[in-house]
Amino acid sequence: MFPEEYVARQLLAFTRPGDLVLDPFCGRGTTILESTLHSRRAIGTDVNLVAACVSGAKAEVPALDEVLARIDHLETHFVAGGLSVPDGEFFEYCFHSETLGELLFLRAELRWREDPIDRFVAAVALGALHGEAHRSPNYFSNRMPRTISTKPEYSVRWWKERNLAPDRRRVFPILRALSRARLSILAPSGLAKVALEDARNCAEVFSEHEGEVRLMVTSPPYLDTTDYSEDQWLRIWFLGGPERPKRKMSLDDRHTNKENYWDFLSEVWAGTERLLGSEATIAIRIGGKKLDVDEISNGLSMSLKKGLSRGFHLLDAPNTSEIKNGQLNSFRPGALGKRHEHDFVFRLH
Repeated sequence: MFPEEYVARQLLAFTRPGDLVLDPFCGRGTTILESTLHSRRAIGTDVNLVAACVSGAKAEVPALDEVLARIDHLETHFVAGGLSVPDGEFFEYCFHSETLGELLFLRAELRWREDPIDRFVAAVALGALHGEAHRSPNYFSNRMPRTISTKPEYSVRWWKERNLAPDRRRVFPILRALSRARLSILAPSGLAKVALEDARNCAEVFSEHEGEVRLMVTSPPYLDTTDYSEDQWLRIWFLGGPERPKRKMSLDDRHTNKENYWDFLSEVWAGTERLLGSEATIAIRIGGKKLDVDEISNGLSMSLKKGLSRGFHLLDAPNTSEIKNGQLNSFRPGALGKRHEHDFVFRLH
């Protein structure tokens, strides 16, 4: 999880209001949102459906009255039935049948890829899709973790053993209440755009911003730590993905081979270079189960040399911090390996 404070420090140290910031691995959109909150412009990409939806909703924030009007319209036009229910026991045990009917309707109706209002509604729905339902009435599912989507077979077995059935949750009122909470403060204005796209294609997607980026601040997927698409499979399903989790749902969000990992990052840097200004700064937070700080330092330097045609230098010694409530612990509580992440800042010249 990318902390707001880290991004804010980079913004205040290396940019001024109006400067353009890039994050090729948007994730939850922390870089995008913090940039706009600090009067910077921001662009970014992510190949994961959930990340692109959530970060895109933070990039282009609609007005509350537009969101409420859209939810009202959806509720008015909702008709129960007519949409096929996914096979298997999972969806039967995960959602009350009436709640599932409303979710299936939203899944079919929301044009989240094209429309900012629908994207915001979809992002709010993703946050409520599953969680600790016994602790909050704002989760649609039976009891589940909030951070990851547990596998169907495990989930059904767990619910059966505890005789847990999903409560009826009314989707539209919950969406209204959560939207009001999210938009209780006026959203920042200014340029911010997120594309559902491979990070290696940044310069092509945002070609109109060639040479404008003052700061790239990002956190690539950590080596051999988690498969984001597999861990978020139910939210991906809601956005139009498959009904069951699959290994390697995305080609680029999990890496287990060090050599391939650094090659991938060098391709990302190459794919962003045309956007970077003459003295742009690159701030990277990175970690991995199989990597120590020296390996990361060498790997990053090698990948930047391979990917960039310009020179660069490290501004200061890397900062190391323990992962406490971050990717490693949240996704795999019992995981072994390195439990630290490292911050590097490079300056182009």
